Amino acid sequence: MVASQQLAMGNGSIKAPRPEDRCLASSLKVEPQGSPVWDTEPLRLRIAHLEEQLAQRDQEFKAQELQLQSLQRELEAKVSHIEKLQDAIGYNILGRSAPAPAPNYHSHRMLSVINQGPTRFHRVAVEVHCRLKAKEGVSAEPTSGHFCGGFRAQHVSIERAHVRKDSSTKKLINDAIMNNDFLKKLDPQHLREMVDCMYERIYTDGQLVIQEGEPGNYLYVLADGLLKVTQNGKLLGEMSPRTAFGELAILYNCKRTATVKAVSQAHIWALDRQTFQSIMMKSTQATQEEYFSFLRSVSLLRDLPEEKLSKIVDCLEIDYFDKGEYIIREGEEGNTFFIIAKGEVCVTQTTEGCTEPREIKTLGVGDYFGEKALISEDVRSANIISTENDTQCLVVDRDNFNQMVGTYEELQAYLKKYVEELSRCDERRNALPHSPVIDSSPEAQEVHRLRERIAVLPTHDPFQDLEVIATLGMGGFGRVELVKLRDEDTTFALKCIKKKHILDTRQQEHIYSERNILQLTKSHFIVRLFRTFRDDKYVYLLLEVCLGGELWSVLRDMSFFEEQTARFCIACVLEAFDYLHARGIIYRDLKPENLLLDAEGYVKMADFGFAKRIGLGKKTWTFCGTPEYVAPEVIMNKGHDFGADCWSLGILIFELLTGSPPFSGSDPIKIYTMVLHGIEKVDFPKRISKRPDDLIRRLCKYVAVASLTAAVVIPLRWTDVRPPSNIPSNLSGHKSHRSESV
Repeated sequence: MVASQQLAMGNGSIKAPRPEDRCLASSLKVEPQGSPVWDTEPLRLRIAHLEEQLAQRDQEFKAQELQLQSLQRELEAKVSHIEKLQDAIGYNILGRSAPAPAPNYHSHRMLSVINQGPTRFHRVAVEVHCRLKAKEGVSAEPTSGHFCGGFRAQHVSIERAHVRKDSSTKKLINDAIMNNDFLKKLDPQHLREMVDCMYERIYTDGQLVIQEGEPGNYLYVLADGLLKVTQNGKLLGEMSPRTAFGELAILYNCKRTATVKAVSQAHIWALDRQTFQSIMMKSTQATQEEYFSFLRSVSLLRDLPEEKLSKIVDCLEIDYFDKGEYIIREGEEGNTFFIIAKGEVCVTQTTEGCTEPREIKTLGVGDYFGEKALISEDVRSANIISTENDTQCLVVDRDNFNQMVGTYEELQAYLKKYVEELSRCDERRNALPHSPVIDSSPEAQEVHRLRERIAVLPTHDPFQDLEVIATLGMGGFGRVELVKLRDEDTTFALKCIKKKHILDTRQQEHIYSERNILQLTKSHFIVRLFRTFRDDKYVYLLLEVCLGGELWSVLRDMSFFEEQTARFCIACVLEAFDYLHARGIIYRDLKPENLLLDAEGYVKMADFGFAKRIGLGKKTWTFCGTPEYVAPEVIMNKGHDFGADCWSLGILIFELLTGSPPFSGSDPIKIYTMVLHGIEKVDFPKRISKRPDDLIRRLCKYVAVASLTAAVVIPLRWTDVRPPSNIPSNLSGHKSHRSESV
């Protein structure tokens, strides 16, 4: 038999048949005539067995690949944690070698912080990198669109794409949005546009909708099917139809915190961040243009410049009235001015010989009434009654009007000065430029010497002439190094920003803006930029170093500040804001983590990554800031200006006096929802006295703060918040920023 045959090898050895050969032999049959016939059944079984083994190996390989990826992520996280711990150990050793003295807030100011030698830094407490409770800033992709005086400064490039839907689908999406605590705060016209622009996606059973740790860009509404939500492999729950989720991604670029997977086939409607921002920008601009036109029709206001009118637009609120409802009653005292935005009203007045008020006239869209209330105390001389359901009126009260624009007498004086200023500007354009005023103080001369010394350093290799002393801090952006010039003791802070981080977060515009703004600023209360460098991996900013560290660290150690200390810190911040706002610069990232203490205890503003020059009377649209500190108009994507800085000033006062901001939590969406509910919902601790309480509430009043600037806030200070009399006179009595040249 063939099966029992042994095969002779060429070298004389004998090789036993392989199993495959035995299988092959057994499948071979010999007919009586001597011709072989093959039996294919064993071969088919063998092929099926091999295919099954191959599929099993493929599954094992995929499982090992996933496990490898998981282990790699775990390894990267542990390596990063080890690096932070190593830095912390180094700092602790450095701190134990010589205890750090507490910063002296009231000592006489030396020549400059920048002249301190490196030995001084070894006696200063250095911050540990692991800032467990420090607040992090967030940002969407920068936009270059501005809004000025009610007119579009730049066309939005992202066009809205409406997708056809039947009425039941629109209702389903709208219901899901209205069931979301955050999204339901959006204006009705914005919600309608969002519903129209959402487009359908279909996911099969087992397909991922959202992957934990991946960047998010979409808001979703589940129309049909079932979704499973997990975090770190643990089941959190399931989502059923009419649920909106992923809403944080339409505000700014952020990583998903959970995984969402389809359990069955799922029909989902999606909206991307770019389309949402386009909707918000265009709708808001169109609305404000309409309001601006209304104000231009008011004889009392038509002569005001665009800057003033845009402030009034920001003060406007909408009131709704049903048919037959009284808007104004004759004989009542009033302090409110109305413009009809929708609907119609009738005007009635009591006349002699008539027992009932007589109808005088009707008013429609664009008409206004109650304008005398903006000038002085007004007793209403007629009744105003809504004649249609859903009549809408734009409303501004005298207090907000006076705070934003000034009293009527001030407006008249302003208009006179405005015309005179225009004439002076024409004269200045034709005059020869003045010679710049040269500051001959020792500090200014030292800064000038350093700028000349640093200017010759090579652009692409900062470490050729700079020696690293220690690492001051680390973050997702990169790190901050304490450095000195190799041939002298002058020290600086070198901010090293990863180019990859800039590209991944699309923050190129913010980096350029930070550099350009810091190069122009000359304020005692803003950290000075000396030079920038770059290489293949990093962009470097060579900055003035501040020995006292972050104000946040001091606040954390003390739990809260006494009122006098908080007033002093706010005075320094106000000086910085006054300087920036007078030059058309918005800061947008105020928080204790971005305020540094110099060697003498003065507060300096740092980290201008979100700062932007917008000019006066203009707005910007990029969502950026720190969740606990962002203003409602930033959250709602309605466009924001210097008022966003003033809102954050109110939050800062609260945090300095209590140790924590009024709106806080682990979930940003919940923080934003609390912000939109308003400061009125916050319980103020008893340790906040009446004056700072009033100031915080005024600064954090949504409508009233909309167009505030530091120049408006300064008169609102709770008592005198200038540096106390025992602060060195050469700073407490420095020249106003508005008289300095940039």
